[in-house]
Parts: sequence; structure tokens; C-alpha cells
Amino acid sequence: MIKLALPAGDLRSPLAQLLVSCGLRVEGYGRGSRAYRLPVEGREDVVVRVFREKDIPIQIALGNYDLGVCNLAWLTEMQVRFPRQPVVALRGMGVGQCGIFAAGTDGAGDGLAHLGSMGLVRLASEYPNLAETFAMAARLPAYRVQAVWGAAEAYPPEDADLAIVAAAEEATLRAQGLRPLFCLLDSSAWLIANADALASKDLSAVLGPLMAGAPVPGPAGGLRLPPPVPPDKRAAQPLRERSSVRLAVPDGHQQPNAADALRVAGLVFDGYDESRCVRRPVSSLVGLEVKVIRPHDMPQLVASGEMDLAITGRDCLMNHLYRFPSSPVAEVVDLRRGQFNLSAVVSEELPAASIGEALDSWRSQQKAVLRVAAELPDVADHYARSRHFWRYQVIPIAGASEGFVPEDADLLIEGTETGKTLAENRLKAIDLLFGSTTCVIARKDVALHGRRRRVFDEVVAALRRSVRTVETV
Repeated sequence: MIKLALPAGDLRSPLAQLLVSCGLRVEGYGRGSRAYRLPVEGREDVVVRVFREKDIPIQIALGNYDLGVCNLAWLTEMQVRFPRQPVVALRGMGVGQCGIFAAGTDGAGDGLAHLGSMGLVRLASEYPNLAETFAMAARLPAYRVQAVWGAAEAYPPEDADLAIVAAAEEATLRAQGLRPLFCLLDSSAWLIANADALASKDLSAVLGPLMAGAPVPGPAGGLRLPPPVPPDKRAAQPLRERSSVRLAVPDGHQQPNAADALRVAGLVFDGYDESRCVRRPVSSLVGLEVKVIRPHDMPQLVASGEMDLAITGRDCLMNHLYRFPSSPVAEVVDLRRGQFNLSAVVSEELPAASIGEALDSWRSQQKAVLRVAAELPDVADHYARSRHFWRYQVIPIAGASEGFVPEDADLLIEGTETGKTLAENRLKAIDLLFGSTTCVIARKDVALHGRRRRVFDEVVAALRRSVRTVETV
């Protein structure tokens, strides 16, 4: 059996067409099927599993899959930190072209020379290993890498000095108010393989069609690193004290819940509602600055003082607190929206109706290590310890999570609402960790004065009123 990992997201459509042209028709792939295990028409010797792109190099390195397709940037992100992993890049697929850029704001000046005069250079990126490699090669005098789930382009200049981001072309970055300063990598979708499988297994049934035809030109030059930034002895300009309150609001599936709460609270943000999402909406409340970012990144920004308030999910807050138990971040308002259960999920074929029965079943199978997959790895780690798992491995994942059990994980920590998606993927929930809702978070030790204090209190009070409105409906 040949195991092939394919990406979800924007690559699906062009990659599906390319596979069909090679004689490999993956049923339902191009249509965006919600199933994560897909058959190949007329090929019982090939099994396909759909992953988020960033998870594919890891699955190939672990040997869980023989072949995979992902953007070269995600493979490079893994290899700069773990260079000995048994993954081989075979050929470009001719789709998904982009560049990985270090970009600042339009006021950043030309090139990277201005970084030498900065006391601390803040870098935000979905590619934290590439960001770290960039900072070390440039010999920045001091730097901090903020690993984010996405929307890194929104961080400069308020919350980062540089963003390490993927973009199809430089014009895309300029349209977002960023200036491309350095290109680390020219990237595109590549076929990759597990080195051990390549050496010991007959993969010709898939490799033959995919490797046939004229070679596709690959990215030129591989990973490029900047020269050392010349030091500048001039004193760095101190950060000015803020005069406004900063509020982070979410994009993605939490956006409709947050927008509804804000509407009921009477807080109007031009550019942010159930359907629109600009990164810096304009607030109707004087003294309130708003930015749209990913919910998972909010607790850390509140903890570091970059944000005063944030609307996120309790699941994201708990993941942060399990990792940093002494963090000063706390929930200040439960908005009672977007409710779901965070549950322990297993295959429906496992003869267990509770976590205790599941542990007994795995013990009878003499499983030496229990594999736990989760988008919230610190929640998963806390759960495994609190339920007294013996040896276990937490597998951090980026999404497409229902497809991990049972082949690639024994247990999944997953959010469930109706259970329909679990049933479609032949899974079942056997234990409840906690219920999650959309909530407002802030620092417990927040020290605000004057107008900032008044604006902070007004926003919190308005959002609390929106909760009472929900309760009376």
C-alpha cells in the first residue's frame, strides 16, 4: 500500500487537475470533500489522506506517509531546525508559486540596515524557524520571534518590526502596507518522499506518473540568508507610551460571534462585521484601537502587554494558561456565544464509551505509547497527565484533525458542536474536557489611568451588557 499525503487549502484545485492529468484521479479531492481519507479511482494500492500543508513534512518525516505534496516553504521550515529528518524533495509540481519575504512597514527604509540601530527587533511569522534563522544570519543585536497562527502581515508596525510572510508577489505585500526587504525563498508545491520508503518500497505506481514529463523548474538558489546587519551605535528610540486602549478581535469562525456581541454592545467598527474583515477597522469609540488577528495568538499578546483586551475562545485561553500557569491573563467576560465542547475523541470502532474504558482497551493491546493529536497541544498534554496516561506523545497539528484517528493517532482532542463531522469520519467523543465559548480576556494586573482607564471600563461594561441581552432573549 502506498500512502500519499495531499494538502487542503488553496492548492487543492490546481493540484487535483494536475493529478488527473497524470492519471491519478483522487475522488472528491478537487471538490473540497469534508472527508480526509479519499480513494484513488481504479487504484486499490494507493490511499490518500488530506492534511493541512504545514503538517505534511512532519508526517513524511515520521514515516507515516510515503509521499506527499506541500509548499517547499513548509519543508524548509522543518529542515532548518531538524536537518537530519529523512525527507527528500523530488520535484516541483508547477503550482502554488510564492516567495517567503522579510517585510516591514513603508516607513522601514530601504534594505535591512536600519535594523542595526534597533534595541529589539520583533519578528512575527507562521514560519518561526525561518524567522529565527533569518535573525541569526543577520546578527541582529537583539530579537524576539512571535510565532503566530496566521495573519502575520497585520503585525507591523504596532506589534512587530518585521513579518516573515508568504506572498505570491511583492505587489501583494505592498497592497497590505508592507515593504518587501529581503526574499528568503522562492517556493512552490513540491513532491516529497520519506527517504526510507524511497529506498525500500516500490513506489513506482505513484512516482511513475508524477515524475513523468518534462522537469518542472524548481526555486532558484534554495534558502537565501541576509548578510550581517552593520551595527549602529546610536541609541535606539524608546517606545512611546500608548494613549489608547488596544482591542484584538478575531477572524475566522469566531468572527460572527464577536461581531454579534460588538453590535449588541453598541460598539461599531467600520470594516468589521459578520462578513467584512479589514485588519485595522476604525472604532466609533475615541481612544479605542482595534486590530483583527487569529484567536490563538491573543492570550500571548495580552500577557506581553501588546493588547489590553481581546475577544477569543476559552479553549485558546486555557491552552495558554496550561503552558504558562503564572500568566497574568484572565477571562473578564463570558460572551455566551460560539459554544462548543472540547472533547476526547476516538475511533468509533474502539470498544469504549469512556476514557477509562479506552485506557483499558489500549492497555490490553499493550500499546507502549499513546499518540494524542491536538490543535491545542498544551491542553492535550494537561489532559493526558490528569488522566494518568502512561507514556504518551502529543502531536501538534494545524487542522484537518478528524483524519488523524486511528491511523496516525489513538486519541484526538477536538471541538465538537453537533457531532456530525465526527460521525462522518467514523469517530466518537468519549470524554468532555470543558465547554468553550467566545470570551473577553485581559491582564489581571492591568494598570491604566485617565482616559485609557475610562475607555477600558466602557468597553468591558458594554460587552457585559451584550451578555445580559443574550440571556433575556
